[in-house]
Amino acid sequence: MNQVKAVFQGDFDLLENIKISPLSRGYTFSDGIYEVVPFHNNIPIAFDEHIIRFKKSADAMNIVFDESKVIDEMSQLIDMCDGNNGYVYYQISRGVDEIRSHIHNSNIEPEYFGYSLNYDFEDKKFKVLLCEDIRWGRCDIKSTSLLANTLMMNNAALKGCNEIIMHKDGIITEAGASNVFFIIDNTICTPSLNNNILPGITRDMSIKIFRKNNINVFEDNFSIEQLLSASKVWLTSSTKGMAEVTDVYSENHSIESENTLFNKCEDIFRTAFFND
Repeated sequence: MNQVKAVFQGDFDLLENIKISPLSRGYTFSDGIYEVVPFHNNIPIAFDEHIIRFKKSADAMNIVFDESKVIDEMSQLIDMCDGNNGYVYYQISRGVDEIRSHIHNSNIEPEYFGYSLNYDFEDKKFKVLLCEDIRWGRCDIKSTSLLANTLMMNNAALKGCNEIIMHKDGIITEAGASNVFFIIDNTICTPSLNNNILPGITRDMSIKIFRKNNINVFEDNFSIEQLLSASKVWLTSSTKGMAEVTDVYSENHSIESENTLFNKCEDIFRTAFFND
């Protein structure tokens, strides 16, 4: 990990050499936004879509950033990565205060930070913990403020799980770091987007490619009971791709290992986005 290539405020260096101010609002308030852009054979996946979402998050947070700078630095990080497959993590925080203050100066300048990491997009299975969604009311913003997520996911890890699926008032929202799909009566279901759900890029790509192949995807509000009645459950994200859920810990619920529709969707997904 000590050879990870990174950039901070326009300067490229090894990640271990980068230092930030303790008065960065990204450090004191989690006052920032981020994106994770996967790349395969050195080509970014859904690059434009990630930049569009970055801008939407920035607008919601009233952060003004240099789009051309972000695109250029992300592209350079991909070129500098040791492997052909991986991802770029890129973060923009509001900037550095003169002294910690909830109200920032009007002339504060944003901080730009990113790194690229070699990553193999291998199949990974997940055991999830069902838990009440305790996050704030604007989860549609890809903010660096992820305290609730980390609390719930680390609690899940203590129980032998490697992800969570959250619900608010009995309605499924999303996983801790991914969106949720499942199959009921041979129909693909996923929670419809709202302020409690991040509009995942991989979620959107999945829905579009499935529908293009005449596979219907039903977006709606779904209950815990409906999730637990599913014959197949999986998660999607930039680093997970399509990741199968095998067990729901809190309900002692195992999901069948073989499902024809899931296998078909997985083949379509891999062919579309990870075909060598």
